[in-house]
Amino acid sequence: MENSDTTSTVLIVDDEAAIREMIRMFLEIAGYHCREASNIRDAHRMIIDDKPSLVLLDWMLPGGSGLELLRRLRGDDMTADVPVIM
Repeated sequence: MENSDTTSTVLIVDDEAAIREMIRMFLEIAGYHCREASNIRDAHRMIIDDKPSLVLLDWMLPGGSGLELLRRLRGDDMTADVPVIM
C-alpha cells in the first residue's frame, strides 16, 4: 500500500482497545488515517461504507472469528478485493 498525496485509510479490527490504540498511533505517525472496530458487525459495516485501503483483522473477535469475516468479504463482489492482513 503506497501512502501518496491522498491519505490511505486503514481499518484496525481488534477487540482489545490497547492493541487498536498502539497500532493506530504508529500508523498515524506514518501518515495514515485510521478507523477502528472492536467486533465483526461494526467492521463489516465500516468496510462496506468506508472502503478502507487496508484492513488489519484480528483472528478472534466478539460475534465470530476474523476468518469468518474474511470469507464473507471474499464472497462479496463489493469487498472481494479489499486488502486484509490477519
